Amino acid sequence: MGIISHRHASRLPVRSLFVNALKRSASTTAFHSTAPVDPIPSADASLAAHYFPTEPDLPRLLTSFPGPRSVEKLRSLDKVYDTQAAYILCDYQNSVGNYICDADQNLYLDVYAQIASIALGYNNPVLTTAAHSPEMIDALVNRPALGNFPSTLWEPILRDGILSAAPKGLDKVWTSMSGSDANECAYKAAFMYHRAKQRGDASNFSDLERQTAMENTSPGSPDLAILSFEKAFHGRLFGSLSTTRSSPIHKLDIPAFHWPKAPFPALKYPLDQHETENRSEEDRCLTAIETILHEWKSRISAVVVEPIQAEGGDNHATPYFFQQLRKLTKQHSVLLIVDEVQTGVAATGTFWAHEQWNLDTPPDMVTFSKKFQAAGYFYGNDELRPSLPFRQFNTWCGDPSKAIIAREIVKEVRAHNLVARTSQVGRYLYQQLEELQRTFPQLMQNLRGKDRGTFIAWDATDLQTRNKILKDMKGAGVNIGGCGAYSVRLRPALVFEKKHADVFLDALEYVLKQS
Repeated sequence: MGIISHRHASRLPVRSLFVNALKRSASTTAFHSTAPVDPIPSADASLAAHYFPTEPDLPRLLTSFPGPRSVEKLRSLDKVYDTQAAYILCDYQNSVGNYICDADQNLYLDVYAQIASIALGYNNPVLTTAAHSPEMIDALVNRPALGNFPSTLWEPILRDGILSAAPKGLDKVWTSMSGSDANECAYKAAFMYHRAKQRGDASNFSDLERQTAMENTSPGSPDLAILSFEKAFHGRLFGSLSTTRSSPIHKLDIPAFHWPKAPFPALKYPLDQHETENRSEEDRCLTAIETILHEWKSRISAVVVEPIQAEGGDNHATPYFFQQLRKLTKQHSVLLIVDEVQTGVAATGTFWAHEQWNLDTPPDMVTFSKKFQAAGYFYGNDELRPSLPFRQFNTWCGDPSKAIIAREIVKEVRAHNLVARTSQVGRYLYQQLEELQRTFPQLMQNLRGKDRGTFIAWDATDLQTRNKILKDMKGAGVNIGGCGAYSVRLRPALVFEKKHADVFLDALEYVLKQS
């Protein structure tokens, strides 16, 4: 039985409705995914119900959060594996659709989705079928070292999947192991491209370059840089961590490259009520970027930017800012790398968030991971491919098993028009959150993500309040995450629908009323 939402009924007490509904749900049995039913649902039918006939109507809470079994098992796991950052000990076999199950068999509506990484819900039958396919068995049992020994199946897997979703103007891909690795490899490509241009020859290295490279000194190890932004997050490897600026805890005690950072616009919300102030703020940042590019002269090889600074607090900028940024990179012969690790794959109302910028020329590289399951970067210019083998290389150079899953995700996104579906539910969700922000202005501020699908966030008043909201939401049956200094962010799967939004909204209203 679902929650009787105040959005569809008379103004009944939300607290009693929500608590009573959760109590009724506690007696239900476990849920398991089954094969999808035919026919394929129409555009206005529930795709979640099609994929997951046994998906519950609302959370199921059997214990408090965290439950005793979860506490016990996490304590045991901590003896051999660091669990300091663990939120929930999960039972993935009993998770289904938009609901994640914990070790105590509590079912939470998941609007965090493995830090924005679950595209089609838990135990999606299409992906399960792909996981049992002969080509998946081949990819897992005979995992290839792709750089040296690519499979005969590798090209069709790429062409039918990852490359079929490539951003406009970028028809080539290099696959990696994670979002951090994707950015790291993109940086390396930018540096090699930069030095080839300076040298005038991509592979005619001098003896001095060869010698000094082994000493980590110039000219073999040149003093080049990647320009990133304040509050940016691009990963935790050495190069990517040097461009990450979202939190000190990510960087403390780790040596870093001395690379520059530029200010990222701090916009005021709602955007349509602060257009003049926001344009002035974006111009301020663009001026600072141009100053840095002048000061560093020919040492900056690329600018890396997120369409929305996710980990840093869901910080937005307008298409104008990115259009002007692209002009600056072209004027200064600097590459533009767009980090779509978190924004990519249909979550923002377009398949790639940067599509909404309407650039005259595409970015030079676009990195991806998370909802794609596979990772890597797209590019179009052949000169971004290293001139010699083993320069962009590791044992695996990607993972065919993840590329197979990426292919199936792309097919499902297209077959069910998930870009439009996500955009539609995002509009509804945002409108309802606007109402809650008006009701609880002291607890919800700077709501943002309008017309950006379900990629929505808002600020709490402070860190303590934000963390209490996140914990209380789990106690109300919703798994939700934070970002930035004290922001709350939504990152549901692409099968998150209006009915799920109503469950979330009622839980949020209940929690805010108790705060």
